[in-house]
Amino acid sequence: MRAVTLNKRTNRPLVLAAIIMSMFMSAIEGTIVATAMPGIVAELGGFSLYSWVFSAYLVMQAVTILIYGKLSDLFGRKPIFVFGVVTFLIGSILCGFASTMVMLIIFRLIQGFGAGAVTPIATTIVGDIYSLEERAKVQGYLSSVWGVSAILGPLLGGILVQYVNWSWIFWINIPIGIFSIIGVVFFLHEHPEKKQPKIDYAGATYLLIAVLAIMLVLIQGGVAWAWSSIEIITLGAIAVTFFAIFMYQESRFEEPMMPLELWRQPLMVFANVATLTSGMILMGVSSFLPTFVQGVMGQTPIIAGFTLTTMSIGWPIASTIAGRAMLKVGFRPIAIIGGIALVIGSIFFVFLTPALGPIWAGLASFFIGVGMGLTSTTFIVAIQSSVEWKRRGVATANNMFMRMLGSAIGAALLGGILNSQMKRYFNQHGESVARLESVDVVEVLLNETEKQSLSEKTLYLLQDGLIFGLHSVYWGLLIIALITLLSILFFPNPHDSKK
Repeated sequence: MRAVTLNKRTNRPLVLAAIIMSMFMSAIEGTIVATAMPGIVAELGGFSLYSWVFSAYLVMQAVTILIYGKLSDLFGRKPIFVFGVVTFLIGSILCGFASTMVMLIIFRLIQGFGAGAVTPIATTIVGDIYSLEERAKVQGYLSSVWGVSAILGPLLGGILVQYVNWSWIFWINIPIGIFSIIGVVFFLHEHPEKKQPKIDYAGATYLLIAVLAIMLVLIQGGVAWAWSSIEIITLGAIAVTFFAIFMYQESRFEEPMMPLELWRQPLMVFANVATLTSGMILMGVSSFLPTFVQGVMGQTPIIAGFTLTTMSIGWPIASTIAGRAMLKVGFRPIAIIGGIALVIGSIFFVFLTPALGPIWAGLASFFIGVGMGLTSTTFIVAIQSSVEWKRRGVATANNMFMRMLGSAIGAALLGGILNSQMKRYFNQHGESVARLESVDVVEVLLNETEKQSLSEKTLYLLQDGLIFGLHSVYWGLLIIALITLLSILFFPNPHDSKK
């Protein structure tokens, strides 16, 4: 007998409210922490460990997301969701009490360990309690959470840091998380299949080692270690070896975490490939657009934030439209339109110049948001509709894992392009090469005091080098967007999948 959720006993509005709150809690964490980090560093010190505050959270979330997806298929959504939120809240409480940067990074690992369950399981619960027709609309609403969090996060973080204390950016999660737990525990009624579960602990360990090695390569490569260093080569070999062992384990285990038969479905393959590449685009825009607006255009952080906010506006609007339209015209046409929007946005970025100003940058960002909203909502609904209940959790987790992996790869790949192209530019133009190689060009251009200490010639050289590097990044975005569109063109249109 198939495991099902009995909707007649589940209070869907209250469960949906709890789900939205949990997703908001997870989504706002990135933007609110980013705003507060200067204040945290000022108090705790340890600026050299700055990036690890974000990376620790991302690494642990990435390595656990597939495990939680499988566990939710074995034990039901409710216990795994509650465990994830409780763990996230424990990490949040500890982060607020951190007295050193190392402690904060360790506690962020705990936060990430819980966060790996929150968003994928929340999205899967929605797939369980709503029909295909309802699911398409509700997933559009859920996508709006990311847009709202992107707008409220920086504002809320700034207010808490300035008027209260940075610890509250973590402690504010506590009431939100408690509300989410109450909503799911008391109002979601599910009846998983009663059988003895077989958990692939070995496969989970192999995947954990492989992904940790990959993430360390992407985070540290070209920064702490040269790409040709023994550390990077060793970690790369470990990643390849353990991923191969993991795939072998999955092919022979009765209850695999990543069922290989899912990857034999064209819908799953092309949706996940497009999700991986769109994740790279998302990270490229989020990471490098503010740098262009502030460092090259000379605009304020508020204006730079506005150019990213337009993406957060386009995303939920497009998600809502996708949720309503895909049932009328099918999954594939909506996904194709989303892929075209990603290409258009990338073309806008390729032609971005200081003279065009932040409005052009905001327009480019808006098209990327529209593309992300149309594709992400379509992929999630299509994937959930093409698998049975006992595979829905792991199928959803697979898709979200691919986006996170894409974001990590995008940060490393596009960051490497930026650094190498800037170095190439400075080498070609010769002057002050020794000095330019020893400074953080972006940091200098964002610091008014340091900018004023430079000669006019050196300042122009720095700005031109940054423009040259960022244009190379934006050409990279366009190529990735074209690959995404190509993957979508092979995406099937599963009209008959209504599970």
